Amino acid sequence: MATEDTAWEERIAALWSALDDHDEEEFVRRVRELTAELPSDDARIPFELACAFDSTGHSDQAVTLYRQALDAGLTGVRRRRAVIQLASSLRNVGQAKESVALLEAERDAGSDPLDDAVVGFLALAYADVGREREALSYALVALARHLPRYNRSLANYARDLTGEPA
Repeated sequence: MATEDTAWEERIAALWSALDDHDEEEFVRRVRELTAELPSDDARIPFELACAFDSTGHSDQAVTLYRQALDAGLTGVRRRRAVIQLASSLRNVGQAKESVALLEAERDAGSDPLDDAVVGFLALAYADVGREREALSYALVALARHLPRYNRSLANYARDLTGEPA
């Protein structure tokens, strides 16, 4: 079974790598075909379908599927990705306050390599709810970690925007 699952993961990763090689309908169809191979209660099914709809410009259809995936017990990096992507989709469909709540909880839940993605999407959601200075501050603090120089200065200036201690 582990070998089959590894092969499936490789095939879904390859399909995602070729996203731009397919039109929207074909891509969604191919994701449906691959997820149909999984057990019917596998949380990856609604997650991968949500991602497919989201990536082809249908955030409204993705929201319900992300929620289903999370409710079905999605785990690991896919769980964190689902929260980030659900929050982004909610923002896209005009529910920025819920997006902020999800992303603030996710930011406070722990740390992993997706931290800057959480912060980036939180900055977008903050801007949509009228918290532009906070949005800019978060975005600059996240950016500062990746600069070859001026990391400390940029992070301190960014925190000054909201009165946070350096």
